[in-house]
Amino acid sequence: MKLARTTLGEGPDLLLIHGWGMNLAVWQPLVSELEGDFRITLVDLPGHGESPWNETMQTLDDWTQVVLETAPKQAIWAGWSLGGLLMQRARMLAPERVYATLGIATTPCFIRHDGWPHGIAPEILPAFARELESDNRRTLRRFLALQVQGAEDARATLLMLRKEFDARPAPRPEALRVGLRLLMETDLRDLAEDSAPPARWLLGERDTLVPMAAGKSLSGQVQVIPGAAHAPFLSHAGICAAVLRELRSHV
Repeated sequence: MKLARTTLGEGPDLLLIHGWGMNLAVWQPLVSELEGDFRITLVDLPGHGESPWNETMQTLDDWTQVVLETAPKQAIWAGWSLGGLLMQRARMLAPERVYATLGIATTPCFIRHDGWPHGIAPEILPAFARELESDNRRTLRRFLALQVQGAEDARATLLMLRKEFDARPAPRPEALRVGLRLLMETDLRDLAEDSAPPARWLLGERDTLVPMAAGKSLSGQVQVIPGAAHAPFLSHAGICAAVLRELRSHV
């Protein structure tokens, strides 16, 4: 299966992977900051935006492999939310393809477990899954609002998020269901990373989905952005761009 992609800019290769329910247009504010620094590849995840959906895309490795098939031969990978899980898995499966990684508002595990207090309450995502069956557009709109909840400039960030969301076709319901399941079931904490490329993480101080306290349990360099919620690359694009420029030293 071939994913929809866009490539623009000049310089070292950078791959940006969006989150659940979104599409590659969401990166536009960050792309505007970085076009002079990188050759940027943007992908629509399976069944999102203009990418097709295939019922065989049922596991995290399925999604990661199809992104690897679309990605540059070697690149810095940056993943947001669900895209961060794919980024982490690619870092484990194909470290030779990944110079360095930047996880944005993401962790190895999104659901709260015994010994992992940093995730979403177990009942929240199943509730989204039930709501998807009755009104997926309304559910997505509610999820967009949840991503900016608590941010210091929540209204402006939400308007930007909605604008970019509407810029490409709506995600397929089947893809949304599988994506939610991946968020609910994936736990990458125990996988070996001894030979993995360098990792950096950007977390939002006011993120209600990925709390900043998770940073204490992440392997690599962690930076918390004051005032940011779950979409810091929109609300604080300049900070995100500066971190990615620092990662160019690994290319």
